[in-house]
Amino acid sequence: MTAVTSPALRSETRFGTRRMACFHPRRPTLDAMIRAAVDAGPDHTALVCGDTRLSFAALDRAISACAAALIGHGLSRGDRVAILLENTPEFMIATLGAIRAGCVAVPMNVRQAPRETAYILSQCGAAVLVCEATNATPVPAPVDMPGIRLTLTAKDGGFARFCDAADPDTVFPETAEEDCVCLLYTSGTTGRPKGARLTNLGMVHSTMGFHTTFSLTEKDVAILAVPGSHVTGLLAILFTMVTCGGTSVLMNRFTAREFLQLAEREGMSYTLMVPAMYNLCLLDPDLRGFDLTRWRIAGFGGAPMPPSSIAKMAEVLPGAALCNAYGATETTSPASILPPGLFRDHPRSVGLPLPYADIRVVGEGDRPQPPGEVGEILIGGPMVVAGYWDNPEADAKEFDAEGRWRSGDLGYYDAEGFLHVVDRRKDIVNRGGYKIYCIEVESILQQFDGVLEAAVVAAPDPVLGEKVVAFIHTAGATIDLEALRAHARANLSSYKVLDRVILSDDPLPRNANGKIVKADLRDRLPADAATA
Repeated sequence: MTAVTSPALRSETRFGTRRMACFHPRRPTLDAMIRAAVDAGPDHTALVCGDTRLSFAALDRAISACAAALIGHGLSRGDRVAILLENTPEFMIATLGAIRAGCVAVPMNVRQAPRETAYILSQCGAAVLVCEATNATPVPAPVDMPGIRLTLTAKDGGFARFCDAADPDTVFPETAEEDCVCLLYTSGTTGRPKGARLTNLGMVHSTMGFHTTFSLTEKDVAILAVPGSHVTGLLAILFTMVTCGGTSVLMNRFTAREFLQLAEREGMSYTLMVPAMYNLCLLDPDLRGFDLTRWRIAGFGGAPMPPSSIAKMAEVLPGAALCNAYGATETTSPASILPPGLFRDHPRSVGLPLPYADIRVVGEGDRPQPPGEVGEILIGGPMVVAGYWDNPEADAKEFDAEGRWRSGDLGYYDAEGFLHVVDRRKDIVNRGGYKIYCIEVESILQQFDGVLEAAVVAAPDPVLGEKVVAFIHTAGATIDLEALRAHARANLSSYKVLDRVILSDDPLPRNANGKIVKADLRDRLPADAATA
């Protein structure tokens, strides 16, 4: 396949005083990139989901109908449209339809608890909610989302009927490069979700970064195996493929066998998943029987790839290049990528900064660290979000004066300029790529009768990477563990499950400042700590 040429760079001032390197030339908005792909290949397949196959022309018509219906219902530029859908065509149509209407799309994880959904809807002031209307994706009671003027359900056809009634002559507003067109919520260290303000500028650069690094074209087929509401699924797969003219194949729920069957049937050439998903595929006893010869890019992120998985991938899928990608919601997905062909020589690196990325490793006083010296990773560039939605305190804390995001990750550059991530400052558990902030889980546990103290730590797990272990101080009180787990399930997303609970009559260890010493707790983990 012919390599995709990376555009030139030029220095620009954006978001007030942020100085950054930007691709030039480029299209100004995500919607403009999509329209260009539609014009280039209207009959090419854009989306596959089960028996449904949509051409670019059909997808474009559906996006316009959704946008026109939103405008016809009274929504205007900047209004928030929340989307609580699985990986379905309706998810893509609602998200891009909201953006084409000049609104702000707010994709949400279907696994989050109703109380989390209610908080996000309230915090961003959403006017419309598009949801599944199934028991698997419960929504808050109407009293808990008073700002929602319209709820559209997908499974019963309500969303489709809403779009079908749109005025075909609707004129769509223009959006600017620096406009926030998408909000993705990411939990902060306080446990309260923060809405990262993704802009056209950031999304255009992120999709172009994937195009050029992986040489993606209209011939490529990608499988969306991670949630489309997550920055990886949204940017690395859906938006990247729809802007390069390629095909996205959607999975509602990941299983290794279904993924391998889809990869063979559709001729998948590219995906980006967490290592746990690769591990499950490698465990399939029939893996060698699938025809995966078109698979050329095996992107991963969110956690290191185990050495055993690396070795087996090389043996069983020699044509699929492992490529580590490092980024976050705040960086609109990738900040660095390990390009194809370099993994064997740099297996522990998260790659090279993308051409437009300003990634710095700093020590005290934000002074740059020399190669080999560990420091905090700061990330700047056009893909860094404009800030958080209505959260100036978080903006001041998490971005420096020049707009660089403080990742909280610790890392270093090696002598060849490759970036390495060695630890995390933020107290989180990385469970199969889902980042779980311990303080949020601890807060919920401490609401349960009999729990005096709660501390959550990560336990190593060979498949998911890490699992959630809670140490609980009861002072002799009797705790019903099943009731405690039910309490947690009712108030937390399903992926934040308690994998192990360890009860203690004694207080949890604290240092001189009164803070719980989690290093001591990790030392107490039994060998089978990850076992539920």
